[in-house]
Amino acid sequence: MSRALATRRPVTVRRAEPIVVIGAGPYGLALAAHLRLLGIEPRVFGRPMDGWRSHMPAGMRLKSTPRASDIGSVRGYGFNDFRMRHGRAAVGDLYPIPLEEFVAYGEWFQRELVAGVEPEDVIAVHREGGAFRLVLSGGTELTARQVVLANGVQCFANTPDLFRPLVEQGLASHPAHHRDLRVFAGRTVAVIGAGQSALESAALLHECGARPVLVARTRELVFGTMPEANRPGSRAVGVRLLRPASALGPGWRLRAYCANPGPFRLLPDAVRAAKVRTVLGPAGAWWLLERVLDAFPVVTGHTVSEARAVDGKAVLGFTACESRLEADHVLVATGYRVDLSRLDFLEPALRGDIERLPTGSPRLGPDFGSSVDGLHFSGLAAAGTFGPLMRFVAGTGFAARRTARALRARV
Repeated sequence: MSRALATRRPVTVRRAEPIVVIGAGPYGLALAAHLRLLGIEPRVFGRPMDGWRSHMPAGMRLKSTPRASDIGSVRGYGFNDFRMRHGRAAVGDLYPIPLEEFVAYGEWFQRELVAGVEPEDVIAVHREGGAFRLVLSGGTELTARQVVLANGVQCFANTPDLFRPLVEQGLASHPAHHRDLRVFAGRTVAVIGAGQSALESAALLHECGARPVLVARTRELVFGTMPEANRPGSRAVGVRLLRPASALGPGWRLRAYCANPGPFRLLPDAVRAAKVRTVLGPAGAWWLLERVLDAFPVVTGHTVSEARAVDGKAVLGFTACESRLEADHVLVATGYRVDLSRLDFLEPALRGDIERLPTGSPRLGPDFGSSVDGLHFSGLAAAGTFGPLMRFVAGTGFAARRTARALRARV
């Protein structure tokens, strides 16, 4: 052996994990479960169901029906399977699922099918050659050949720039930043929006002793209709033919979005963007109507054009209207908008290499893969490619099956 070889320092070789899933909400857990069913053990990072537990208001109920709330569409592990395993009867479409029960269902799903979730945050992802280097919150580093981002919606909370000054002064916030709305008891809160989040937040504020004022651009509020029957099989044959059931609601159009979302990505960019924005647009669940109607002031047909702080209060002005609204706080319930710049744990060069749609979402291939080889997206970030189903828990089955099969082929 030569002197040079004898004195060379040993080289540490880090074994590359085949697949890492970032996120342990419904989309991340569904994918991990399907991978395990295919005989692949992914590394999964995140606290199970934390986005729902920590960033949704106490007392909230799901807009999705029970049969549209099964995580991953895994036989024997749906929401009603969870209820029956715990000695409770199965429920139908007239049962609005309490937030706490859905979180418990997700945790049960994780314990049963995705053991070994690692409750750490991934704080940095770097691209190194044909793999990725991940840095965890505890300081550990690991290498992965394929990474799937299923990190939920909280990072995409949309607060229009108009309200930024109020946010900076603590006079405005997004509902995703509040676990308990009782902190606003006795205070006047302007709630901006006309969707489920805005309507339910206003109802919860009213019920906990706050004074909400709902402000919406739409000329009238929209609420869903009560399902024709508690169970799909009990609907009349004629009704089922005219308005077939689907995870997103009755009707052939909604059924088309659910039956096979794959072809949606073949539509022109502008058409896809319009469909994602307008299909199942701002509306409240049918069971919210009686909690909103005549319960508190509602201002419709008004667009906020001014938001400023005056003597510790938030003052809102409106387009083509001289009146002003003064509130102790503004809850900006304007939904979520995918913006890859919010994923600051991805190194800038890596973010810059991800091809984007005009809306800012990643442009994905048929396997949920981005333009960066080995980097996949799931959940809301995939809605721009695969349609409105990806905005709901009901989309976890399709996303998990298709992504898992593609990842298995690559492994």
